Amino acid sequence: MRKVIAAFNTTIDGNCDHSAGIADEELHQHYTSLLNNAGTILYGRITFELMQYWQTMLLHPSDEQELDEFAKSIDKIPKIVFSQTLKKTNWETAEIATKPLVEVINELKQEEGTDILIGSRSLIVQLMNLNLIDELQLCIQPVIAGPGISLFEDIENRTVFQLKRTKTFSNGAIILYYSPTK
Repeated sequence: MRKVIAAFNTTIDGNCDHSAGIADEELHQHYTSLLNNAGTILYGRITFELMQYWQTMLLHPSDEQELDEFAKSIDKIPKIVFSQTLKKTNWETAEIATKPLVEVINELKQEEGTDILIGSRSLIVQLMNLNLIDELQLCIQPVIAGPGISLFEDIENRTVFQLKRTKTFSNGAIILYYSPTK
């Protein structure tokens, strides 16, 4: 069965604003590999619209190979977008969900294939509240960002996790790989 993996960046103080972290070559390589080894990524509208930035990188490549490779990876992975307002995605590999999140997750988990990534805070919170996250990959950025949105501020229930492994980056970021103890 496919795993549901919530992969997200946050600062030391829990701020999950996408601009608060340190996006460097090593982190882009890590996330490129994560995307290349997954089968689907799910987004909410806001994060999906932020990720559309990478479409411009495909048309106008940068001078940085890791950014260009990340853009290719985010372009090719199938994307499902949960939105009440979007009518079209303007991205060949993206579709708007026509069923509720739980139904989509349950269907994807039953299909053959590789892992299902969750790339939006709102979807992570919903799935955490439903106990449908199989693995939490938290990338803690070595930054205190101050006020902002907390990844877990809307979690309803206490969930205990077991640390499976860690990955440290030269910029001081660390990814903590957790599984719920269920």
